[in-house]
Parts: sequence; structure tokens; C-alpha cells
Amino acid sequence: VNFVVCQLFALLAAIWFRTYLHSSKTSPFIRHVVATLLGLYLALFCFGWYALHFVIQSGISYYIMIIIGVENMHKYCFVFALGYLTVCQITRVYIFDYGQYSADFSGPMMIITQKITSLAFEIHDGMFRKNEDLTPSQRCLAVRRMPSLLEYLSYNCNFMGILAGPLCSYKDYITFIEGRSYQLQQSEANGKEDTKYEQTDPSPNIAVAQKLLICGLSLLFHMTITKTLPVEYNIDDNFRATASWPVRFFYLYVSLMAARPKYYFAWTLADAINNAAGFGFRGYDKNGVTHWDLISNLRIQQIEFSTSFKMFLDNWNIQTALWLKRVCYERATFSPTIQTFILSAIWHGVYPGYYLTFLTGVLMTLAARAIRNNIRHFFVESPAVKLCYDVVTWMATQAAISYTVVPFVLLSVKPSFTFYSSCYFCLHIASILVLLVFPLKRTQKGSKKHESVQPVWSRKLEEESLLQKNSYSTTNNSFSQKQEITCRYQALKQ
Repeated sequence: VNFVVCQLFALLAAIWFRTYLHSSKTSPFIRHVVATLLGLYLALFCFGWYALHFVIQSGISYYIMIIIGVENMHKYCFVFALGYLTVCQITRVYIFDYGQYSADFSGPMMIITQKITSLAFEIHDGMFRKNEDLTPSQRCLAVRRMPSLLEYLSYNCNFMGILAGPLCSYKDYITFIEGRSYQLQQSEANGKEDTKYEQTDPSPNIAVAQKLLICGLSLLFHMTITKTLPVEYNIDDNFRATASWPVRFFYLYVSLMAARPKYYFAWTLADAINNAAGFGFRGYDKNGVTHWDLISNLRIQQIEFSTSFKMFLDNWNIQTALWLKRVCYERATFSPTIQTFILSAIWHGVYPGYYLTFLTGVLMTLAARAIRNNIRHFFVESPAVKLCYDVVTWMATQAAISYTVVPFVLLSVKPSFTFYSSCYFCLHIASILVLLVFPLKRTQKGSKKHESVQPVWSRKLEEESLLQKNSYSTTNNSFSQKQEITCRYQALKQ
């Protein structure tokens, strides 16, 4: 209740912030101060004095950045921020309240940890590494000056994202606070380097209304349907003894699908709050339609119609996938997929179920990649055959996702192994056999033509996501046009 009340208050505050503290009327200093104080007030209201952890974690990380220097501060900030988060999660889970979510102050700390580590790497890239050594994404996000303490606290603890995120890049946030986002995005939309400063700000009202409608439907679904389809029923002794395999797998699918709307609600509401404040505008499409999905965390339709494990991950918790890609996958010296999944498990918390889910996810990801690289090209020539392939892969993907995330919901080892043993570890064994039979090819640039992940029945979604941020992936090194034009504009301005 505290969370929902605070987020609704943040929504009203965001509208006020955009109306009365617009960048054209107010200095960046005032906007930083107000955003920070409102964020800390919401944290205090929601979590009491546990909110001090947010300030302590941010303050010590900033001190580390100052005293260590740009050469190694990203390593120290990463270890400290993740370690501090882990200690807080251990005390909350194993000392105070195992399996409960009361006073779950570690949720906002997970977002702050992402911001601390992301910014540390971005400063390291911008102030220490040579420009030619950076990837296009790193070059675009690189921060060229040390932020002030106020800017740092505002980025970490602003009222728009302190409770549920989503993660955003430091440069995007500062651009929004200083009022440069609309000019920059206008130049991007026109495909030109020059900027017309007299253009008016686009209104986020329609985007906010649409997202609030999705929030309402998701909350209604969660309150009415989710409670009648508990995931725990998958390990009920009577159900396992009497239900047939098709019935059990069907219930597994619908129970996990019913568990998703609470995430849809929280993440879409957080996105709407940022949009209401004027943050999150990505630009116009060729028809002049505004897109307010710069920091969106999910794409619901692509999630529900995923035809591959990778497609599901690319559209679920998008900003976290980007964070894992930028701080781990792109920088890993060996086994980047395994390292990324391990980091994701550590970041999520200390429940054993998280580790079972992500270790299973490693197997599923590698097996799905092997099947895709070795088989998919046989089924893409004929539209009819491709449709059948999409239907089969959709069913397989939904079954694999549901099978993988059961421990994530059950949390503990015993019920998780009860579920897997009742299924005879079938998908674990199948994944291992796939990896033994099919060679695991590395992704090559020349194979991009075979990487269409949309099913035949959603061609329009494919075209839209190509125009949008379809480059959000932990394993894809292509980047959106937005980033390239933004970088060119900033370089020209400098």
C-alpha cells in the first residue's frame, strides 16, 4: 500500500514538476534539489529509517570515486555497491523476515546499485580510456566530467525513479534536468545535426494516459486472476499425482503468465511517472508520432509472443538487461553469458531460488542459441513453414521460460527441487543433450540476416521495434540510431 500511495503521489509530483519547475522556468540547481528531496521523502515514508541506506550507499560510492581516481574507481565502486546491496539483502532475508516483502528496502537499492556502477564505468570510459578503445555504445554514454555531489544524489535518489526505477543513463538524466533533451531529440528526429531551439516540448499526456490504462488492467488482472492461479500449486502433491503431463504443463504456463502482471503494473507506472515529468521522450517516427519509451522497462506484446528465449529476455526488464550488458557482458574476458547470469543472480538477491533460476537460464540460453544457429535457417524460406516454426518455437519458449522461473517465485531450495524432480529435470537434460549434439557457433555479423525474432503473425511489431529500441540486448552489439545521432550532435556541439 505504501508503494502504490507513494507512486501515485510521485505521479502528481511529476506533473507539478513539469508544469511549475520546467527547465525553461527554473535553474538545473533547483530542479536537482527538489527532485532529490522529494525522492528522499518518499523513501522515508515508504521504508522509514531504512532509507538511510540509500544515502549511505550513494555517499560512500561518491567518496570512493573522488579518492580512488578515474583509473580504478569503477572496480571499487562495483565491488562496494554490489557488496553493500548483498549485505543488506542477507540481513533482510535471513535475520529479519525470510520469504516476506515487508520493508523491502533492498528493492530501491537494486536500482541505486545499477546507477552507481553504470556511472562509475561511464566516467572511467570518458575520463581515462582512449576514445578509439571504446565501443560505439561506450563512446556515446561516456561521461567527460565528474558530477557534483548534488547531481550524483539527484541521479540516484530522484523521486521519479527511487522506488521502482527504471535505470537510465546519467547523460540522459542530466540532459533532461538541464532542459536539453527536446532540442537534442528534435535534431535526431529530423536526421540532421543542427537543432531548432524554438520548437515546443511534446506533450506526454497521451503516453501517460495509455500507460496508466495498462497499469489499471494489470492491477485488475493481478487482483482477480493471479490469486486463483498460484504458482505453488505446481508442487501440490494431489495435483502432481492426478494431473496428466499436458494439464500440468498448461497450468505451469498460465500460472507463470498470471504472475507477470504485477511487474507490468510496477514498471509501467514507474515509466508513466518519468514521462509525466517530461523524461523519457525518444523522438518522432517518420510519421511525426512521438515515442516516450526512452527508458521503458518492458514490451508486453513481444514478451507474451516471444518465439525465442533471447527475445523474451530482450523485452523483459530492458534497462536491467542493458546494465548487465554494459557492465559485464561487453567487458567479460571469458564466458560472458555465464558471468552475466551469475551477476544477475547476485544482484537480484540471496534467495537460493534466484540462483537455481539463473543457472538454469544459462543452460536454456546456450541450448536455444545452438538450436537457432543450426536449425532455424531451414524454416525461414516459406511463409507457411515459417508460421509453423514460429508456433512451435513460441510454445517451446513459453514452456522453457515457465520451467526456468519457477524457483524464482518459490524462492527456496526444497520446493524448487520438488518441482524439478516432479518433471524429472526434463528440460535440463534436454538442454545438455542439445549442447552435446549441436555445435555452439559464435554469433557472426554475417548471420544477422537470420536473426529475425518476430513470429509471422506480428510483422508489424517487428517493423515498429526496428524503429524503436530493438538493440536492447545482453548479447547484441548493434545500437540504435538514437545513440549514433546523439553522439554526433554532442560532438558537433563540443
